[in-house]
Amino acid sequence: MPKMLRILFWGLLISFLGSLPLGTLNVAAMQIGIAEGYYYAMLFSIGSLLVEMIYVRISLVGISWIQKQVKLMKIMEWITLAIIVLLAIGSFYAAIHSSGEKQVHIWDKININRFLLGAGMCAINPVQIPFWFGWSTVLFSKKILEPVNAQYNSYIIGIGLGTLAGNCVFIFGGKLMVEKISGSQDYINWVIGAVFAITAVIQLWKIITHKDAVDKIQHIHPDENLKMN
Repeated sequence: MPKMLRILFWGLLISFLGSLPLGTLNVAAMQIGIAEGYYYAMLFSIGSLLVEMIYVRISLVGISWIQKQVKLMKIMEWITLAIIVLLAIGSFYAAIHSSGEKQVHIWDKININRFLLGAGMCAINPVQIPFWFGWSTVLFSKKILEPVNAQYNSYIIGIGLGTLAGNCVFIFGGKLMVEKISGSQDYINWVIGAVFAITAVIQLWKIITHKDAVDKIQHIHPDENLKMN
């Protein structure tokens, strides 16, 4: 397998598998797909994955700069927590007030371009930075990835494709479930509300105990792990 294709494959595989656990972005994409259709869910996903790709590129060459932005990232984490809480409340509200043909969706109240919404929600969540730095370190140590711009680009393209594929599992799977199972919309709203609520509790606990993404980023030592351009 050609070097560039192998690097793209690794980026795609890691990103796809990393997108499968329930999280804020993939669950939000699924909700939008159910409420508004595939087009808007894909717009949301593309917006979020483009920001993720930018974060990966920055983590490869600018982790030292990122480590200096502690206050900014702390603010971003609290904003992310507030958004997750609002999504949980909105999902529970939709589950309680939906009945029969009348379906209530939290996304009806959020009048923001779905591409910009996806980009914004991803941008304020720095958790992907330590995740991708860790995986990049592994690939560097195994000599799969080298500090060459062409390889970085192939790696990042693979990451984008993997994230999109992972989100598609949620978008198309959620929509198919609602169409095939009668009354499943209410159950999905309850489940999604619970997912957001649990995520919010975990996020708050990590922030309070200093085990959040910001703390992980601060303990990264780029000079000891990666040889950057």
